[in-house]
Amino acid sequence: MPRVTPVPASKLRKVFEKAGFECVRIEGDHFVYTKKGIPRPVVIPNWDELPVFIIKNNLRTAGISREEYFSLLEQV
Repeated sequence: MPRVTPVPASKLRKVFEKAGFECVRIEGDHFVYTKKGIPRPVVIPNWDELPVFIIKNNLRTAGISREEYFSLLEQV
């Protein structure tokens, strides 16, 4: 299994959109995504590179496994 590495915000947003999340609002430089059945929104800052801890926290919030994340990342 490859390591989770920093990625641009635009790429992570596409991963979450492929997973069925929808951007419901933009607050400043933060994109807020929701999905039916997921109790908390996923917040993705619009940065050039997102640190690994933000990616992992968002995956945990979304209930997306590492395997699913890498599969979605390949499709983007």
